[in-house]
Amino acid sequence: MAALQKAMCVALIVAVLVAAIAPPAEAAMNCGTVAGSLSGCITYVTNKGPLGGCCGGVKGLYGQAKTTPDRQAVCTCLKSLARSYPGIDYNKAAGLPKTCGVNIPYKISPSTDCSKIR
Repeated sequence: MAALQKAMCVALIVAVLVAAIAPPAEAAMNCGTVAGSLSGCITYVTNKGPLGGCCGGVKGLYGQAKTTPDRQAVCTCLKSLARSYPGIDYNKAAGLPKTCGVNIPYKISPSTDCSKIR
């Protein structure tokens, strides 16, 4: 009986150590990353300033969103961010990918169904 308890204890310790050192699973991108990447675009899409460094953020974000969950998370975050900034020119926002030389397979719009993005 003592040998079984010792073996169970060792197995538990090994499992805890493996969980502690295993790399975490890739998570979908978060809204903080999206907002940070696109912060240089706010003045442009609200008609308060030039394009400036916006395209660098757009291209960087495009490069980071490699998986379907990432792209869906970016879409959801864009919709959420758009609601939090009054005065967004949605035509300018929708045109950012083309303006910045990035091809995305959906329109940036409050009506976009992010669950359909692949």
